[in-house]
Amino acid sequence: MRIVSGKYRGRQFDVPRSFKARPTTDFAKENLFNILSNRINWEDTIALDLFAGTGSISFELLSRGCPEVICVERDAAHYAFIKKVKAELKAEHLIPIKADVFRFIETCNRSFDFIFADPPFALPELAQLPELIFRYNLVKPGGLLVLEHPKEYDFSILSGFEQHRVYGAVNFSLLSSQYI
Repeated sequence: MRIVSGKYRGRQFDVPRSFKARPTTDFAKENLFNILSNRINWEDTIALDLFAGTGSISFELLSRGCPEVICVERDAAHYAFIKKVKAELKAEHLIPIKADVFRFIETCNRSFDFIFADPPFALPELAQLPELIFRYNLVKPGGLLVLEHPKEYDFSILSGFEQHRVYGAVNFSLLSSQYI
């Protein structure tokens, strides 16, 4: 796992081979953040990373200046890895939470400027994830949800849909709360 930009740029962390996580590729992450950086001021952005996996996106957000990033990961080994990297970086603005994402969504009493969700592609509830996030008001007005998903999914019919981006085998749908 490599951080591509910001104050931690170039830092690399060895992800254990036993991990089931499918980290977002550096190519996809770099291209996505190039687009997002043209519309988001990271220093003013409170972010949420759902299905955090290795924490790659969380650490990228922190590196780019987010004052607070909450990441949610259910797997104990992945959660421990995130905490280990957090300690190595002395990243006090990261709040890792070991929890089921769906329970977190239902009980969270906050809203966020930016949400990144990279669920397991075999997750049966993947198609309903954007609707749940918006139903529980997790995205602030004017905020943005980025969902990483397999190519078989089409979120363009949702009212908050803005765009679909493809980087190699990685698909992102961007949804905004301003249209909801």
